[in-house]
Amino acid sequence: MQEINQNLAEEAGLNITHICLPPDSGEDEIIDEILKINEDTRVHGLALQISESSFSNKVLNALKPEKDVDGVTDINLGKLVRGDAHECFVSPVARAVIELLEKSGVNLDGKKILVIGAHGSLEAALQCLFQRKGSMTMSSQWKTPQLQSKLQEADIVVLGSPKPEEIPLSWIQPGTTVLNCSHDFLSGKLGCGSPVVHFSGLIADNDVSLLAAALRIQNVVSSGRRWLREQQYSRWRLHCLKLQPLSPVPSDIEISRAQTPKAVDVLAKEIGLLPDEIEIYGKSKAKVRLSLLERLKDQADGKYVLVAGITPTPLGEGKSTVTIGLVQALTAHLNVNSFACLRQPSQGPTFGVKGGAAGGGYAQVIPMEEFNLHLTGDIHAITAANNLLAAAIDTRILHENTQTDKALYNRLVPSVNGVREFSKIQLARLKRLGINKTDPNTLTEEEMRKFARLDIDPSTVTWQRVLDTNDRFLRKITIGQANTEKGYSRQAQFDIAVASEIMAVLALTDSLTDMKERLGRMVVASDKSGQPVTAEDLGVTGALTVLMKDAIKPNLMQTLEGTPVFVHAGPFANIAHGNSSVLADKIALKLVGEEGFVVTEAGFGADIGMEKFFNIKCRASGLVPNVVVLVATVRALKMHGGGPSVTAGIPLKREYTEENIPLVADGCCNLQKQIQITQLFGVPVVVALNVFKTDTRAEIDLVCELAKRAGAFDAVPCYHWSVGGKGSVDLARAVREAASEGSRFQFLYDVQLPIVEKIRTIAQAVYGAKDIELSPEAQAKIERYTLQGFGNLPICMAKTHLSLSHQPDKKGVPKDFILPISDVRASIGAGFIYPLVGTMSTMPGLPTRPCFYDIDLDTETEQVKGLF
Repeated sequence: MQEINQNLAEEAGLNITHICLPPDSGEDEIIDEILKINEDTRVHGLALQISESSFSNKVLNALKPEKDVDGVTDINLGKLVRGDAHECFVSPVARAVIELLEKSGVNLDGKKILVIGAHGSLEAALQCLFQRKGSMTMSSQWKTPQLQSKLQEADIVVLGSPKPEEIPLSWIQPGTTVLNCSHDFLSGKLGCGSPVVHFSGLIADNDVSLLAAALRIQNVVSSGRRWLREQQYSRWRLHCLKLQPLSPVPSDIEISRAQTPKAVDVLAKEIGLLPDEIEIYGKSKAKVRLSLLERLKDQADGKYVLVAGITPTPLGEGKSTVTIGLVQALTAHLNVNSFACLRQPSQGPTFGVKGGAAGGGYAQVIPMEEFNLHLTGDIHAITAANNLLAAAIDTRILHENTQTDKALYNRLVPSVNGVREFSKIQLARLKRLGINKTDPNTLTEEEMRKFARLDIDPSTVTWQRVLDTNDRFLRKITIGQANTEKGYSRQAQFDIAVASEIMAVLALTDSLTDMKERLGRMVVASDKSGQPVTAEDLGVTGALTVLMKDAIKPNLMQTLEGTPVFVHAGPFANIAHGNSSVLADKIALKLVGEEGFVVTEAGFGADIGMEKFFNIKCRASGLVPNVVVLVATVRALKMHGGGPSVTAGIPLKREYTEENIPLVADGCCNLQKQIQITQLFGVPVVVALNVFKTDTRAEIDLVCELAKRAGAFDAVPCYHWSVGGKGSVDLARAVREAASEGSRFQFLYDVQLPIVEKIRTIAQAVYGAKDIELSPEAQAKIERYTLQGFGNLPICMAKTHLSLSHQPDKKGVPKDFILPISDVRASIGAGFIYPLVGTMSTMPGLPTRPCFYDIDLDTETEQVKGLF
């Protein structure tokens, strides 16, 4: 049988692998092997050739139904019985019996069929197929007392197992057609009964076996074709969740709890993800593997939409809420494929003053408590990788300070079991140093010193430790106080975890290989001769990549209306670029299809987040945006028009809760400026006015009218917070129309320009500054980075988000100001230079009354309380 299968497979262009288990293998060993094969995407069919005693239901049903080419699983049999034979695999032996009878000219309609000695799936398949042909089918075992009378009544007899010697052939009536399928195809054993006897034309048993073998190969081919179809882009079959909005609108967490999310594997299947492309975390989260990009590499991308905002109040203007409302409107109400791509929020502010970032009201990501807390551990992975590198820096300085060249070299390249060799990353360092040797014993003393000593200047260390908790007392610390550190101490600090350059690397990378290279390029300090020291020099690149290997996969969640969301990466929007990951966007653009939409969000106002999205993220990704949605609120416009200051935690003044047309009109200067900034990049802009319950019709109409006059493609009021996607249908239609207009996207500057000129271009064209002013320290850093070869990187301005200028209290559109650059730093791994405009805090503090006072856990239900 193996030889027959091999020959047929070769003829069909298939490869067959025989897996031979020991004869004494038990049920569990067989199942373990089956489960391995189930997960092997290279295998499209699995046939069991094991002893009858091993054929338990547990073993048979361990097979994946889509690989069960013998049709033995309950799922395949159930589909056959239901009449869905086109959706399942049918026993090749049973099909062979039917085909041979029909090809022999036997009309099965009304015939009496007796199936003797068949068991399990073969018996069930034969009965079902004969009944479909209009036959009357009986089943019997060889020891049945009435067997002789049944044989005499039968027109056709099918032998499912070898005939015992004591059963005489004379029991079979002349003219009866007899087929022998007692060849045990699964175990490969031949039946030992008498030859087939019939009196109306012989159908030999080897005819059944050969045809069954061919049909089994045909099933494998069908399985392979199905697999190939699955590899292509498939239309979404998304089942959206219904909303029942309440008035007044409950708290975010109450709304989230009231909706039951779909199981994440169901969502994944609906949007065309294959089972082996997701890694499930609990019931409502999953990571998506990057292999999808290779599978769908020929699929055209969908439309790419960026949600940005005007200069916000300290309360935020609802960019995340607009993002979610827009995709809910597109998919749940207009039946257009869409994906939201959001940043993962830092856990620190969740317990501080800001709270979470899952959207709000009836436009949010669910479950919101999982979104806002650990998610799948990406930030923890970044923390571990960041702090490993920080430990490596100080440890290397300590050991170099306390050891001779020879002792240091011997410890870096030890002899293990008499063998001394360089590791892969050490060989790479030798190559960079121009030392073309691979034997550790052949280096000269000078070469050993050059290899072993990084000579890090402690005063130039820029790499800080991180923690995902708001802790103001870690903003400045002294490390190395213990006696074991032999007097080596220095001042250092902790940053919030999302401020780590590793987070920015994660957000900008496009593959594991690229991430590893970026991690290795990260500059952590300078040596005593002024040359950069990198993570690669410290030999830690591989370890960092290992810690980040799962974090690179985007996290799949869903909105309140059951539409898909990627939550991935959350870099700071001041010292980094403040956008979610390139990989999430790229995968989403493939999944939505050519007519679909991917909606992503940029941190802070358009002057910061959008500018960085275009000049940094789009350079890294190569993606071209189609539309910008610019979020505005009447509240923020009143502030820019001269309204009282807005402070988190303090009730709004009456100017913000009552109609005030003059304030709104005056404040629209900021909206008009942000529209002009968008137009610098050649992308159509749609203004989304995020409506609050205190906004009046006159205020809303005024904002929309002024926005369109300023050059917006359209301006639309949005009500998603109170009613969900239904409240943003007009916005969704406007975005579709704007996307059809076409984008003339262009970068603001050429990266080959000198660093100073790139900074000046942003300051003048985007912020409206008269000029820039560099501090001596900033000037010195620019010169150093240029000499080190980093002058051609894009610029990531670290500036307050509360004003177009560097002064947070200057609202509206400040003019004729000089933008002071106090310092310039570099994130070489991420790939940008970041000038500091004033001072930037990278570790938030806790307020007098943090959010954690309200957060608790119901120990009976394990539900989180008070998160919002």
